[in-house]
Amino acid sequence: MSAEQAKVDPMHQFTIEPLFGSEGWELGGTGLNIAFTNSALWMLITTVVLFLFVLGGMKRELVPGRWQMMVETFTGFIDDMLEANVGKAGRKYVPYIFSLFMFILFANLLGLMPLGVVGLHPFTFTSHFTVTGVLAIMSFSIVLLVGFWKHGLHFFSLFVPHGTPWPMVPVIAPIEFISFMVRPFSLGLRLFVAMMAGHVLLEVLSSFVIDGWGAGVGFGFLVGLPSFILMIGICALELLVAGIQAYVFALLTSLYINDAENLH
Repeated sequence: MSAEQAKVDPMHQFTIEPLFGSEGWELGGTGLNIAFTNSALWMLITTVVLFLFVLGGMKRELVPGRWQMMVETFTGFIDDMLEANVGKAGRKYVPYIFSLFMFILFANLLGLMPLGVVGLHPFTFTSHFTVTGVLAIMSFSIVLLVGFWKHGLHFFSLFVPHGTPWPMVPVIAPIEFISFMVRPFSLGLRLFVAMMAGHVLLEVLSSFVIDGWGAGVGFGFLVGLPSFILMIGICALELLVAGIQAYVFALLTSLYINDAENLH
């Protein structure tokens, strides 16, 4: 009976739940409900943490402290990445790419915090495609706005790679166009899948630990202990994945902006 109660649902952690109920939060007759959810709460927490992080690094001391050095390091990192991928024109995108990178990074890291020991269960909202998709659409919208603002209809030349023989244009152009339009989907999907898979794996391993020790000492040492050790290794890997996925999202966004700026 205890083993039955100890079962862990690996997908329950992704459930979006209203914190103050869902009644009375409808928008007129639209059928839309704007109840404040656990996902919205952790977005707010991430935004506040990011704001405090940047605020603490804006002291502009003659001899920078560790906090200021950390903020300047991240800012310099994004600046170098944009200059390498976009050129000097990429400098004006530093605030956006920095905010995007740090927001995703903090969201991923906060979702891995072991706050369950104090009764607070973190929610990794980057494990939902609705969130990562919106971030991808924001980046894609900037690419379109910059491309058409700077190049006008000449922006469509992006779909015809330089040196393409004219007889091949009717074949290559549609393929390039479809590839271009798939970018926001693949950008959001990559982050969503990576974060969701890691958290599901951790939840499954935790169920092995609980069920192993719940079945007795023998199963605990045979199944529970190896699963717990593996969990520690996966947690370390997830910290690395959290940073890598934030970097990949920012890097691909900068590469897409480069296409809009320079029409490569």
